[in-house]
Amino acid sequence: MSDTAKPSAAAGKDNTHEEQGKLKRELNAFDLTVLGVGGIVGAGIFVVSGEAAYKYAGPAVILSFALAGVCSSVYAVCFAELAAMVPHAGSAYTYCKTAFGNLVGFIV
Repeated sequence: MSDTAKPSAAAGKDNTHEEQGKLKRELNAFDLTVLGVGGIVGAGIFVVSGEAAYKYAGPAVILSFALAGVCSSVYAVCFAELAAMVPHAGSAYTYCKTAFGNLVGFIV
């Protein structure tokens, strides 16, 4: 007898999408509309900030991006070290709660 279990007929009804290899449709028209509007607004924000930096900031934009990259790298290293010190998995909430207490964890 084989070690692998065969799905029963009742389980086959629940796994029809899985067996056919198709994804189930979960998004409705409102979800897709909101997703599209969010993408358009997000792209607009990046375009406008890029144009403003080009017109008004000058060559200091390169330095500001470099500084932002360095700051992000330092933050990532600090977050990784904090994650290694906390014995359980979590997010910023878990780390702040462990390091600073319940109030700071709640605020984050």
